[in-house]
Amino acid sequence: MEERREAILTYVIDLYAGDLENHPDAVSLEEAQMDKSGYYALARPDPQNHNHPKERQLDFFGGLRWRYEEHIPSDKRKIDRISLFRNKPGLVLNSDFTFNDQEYNTYSCEWHNNITTAICSFRTAKALKTNPGSTFDISTFRWHNSVPFEWHSRQLLDLGLMEPGQWF
Repeated sequence: MEERREAILTYVIDLYAGDLENHPDAVSLEEAQMDKSGYYALARPDPQNHNHPKERQLDFFGGLRWRYEEHIPSDKRKIDRISLFRNKPGLVLNSDFTFNDQEYNTYSCEWHNNITTAICSFRTAKALKTNPGSTFDISTFRWHNSVPFEWHSRQLLDLGLMEPGQWF
């Protein structure tokens, strides 16, 4: 309400078990890992105006969806979602996790930057390890940019994945 926004942008941060032999489903609360780099954004194309991207809209990528893109359909690789929003008559959630009201899909107001939030989830790791099409191609999710997940907002703040005051 205080932000005068109807929607809040959220990044879905992939968590994964550091040791897949002991945690074959890729889930370990005690030994959770995350990527400390590899996150990026691209301008969201505007199908109505091929010469200019959509205003104040970006597609965000990174994490396991980026590193294992060969196992994830291209339309499911984004890590941005509008997870918190105020419903209204006629509002439709599209298959690409955007809304039919374009203002809901923006990362900022016209007059200031908005808050962003992060959801940390094992969902992608678990799906990659339980899916027969990818499980045998992945012996570990660890790489040189894996770090232990600290279960504290400071880590997400330091990595630029959320703003102060947004841990809930």
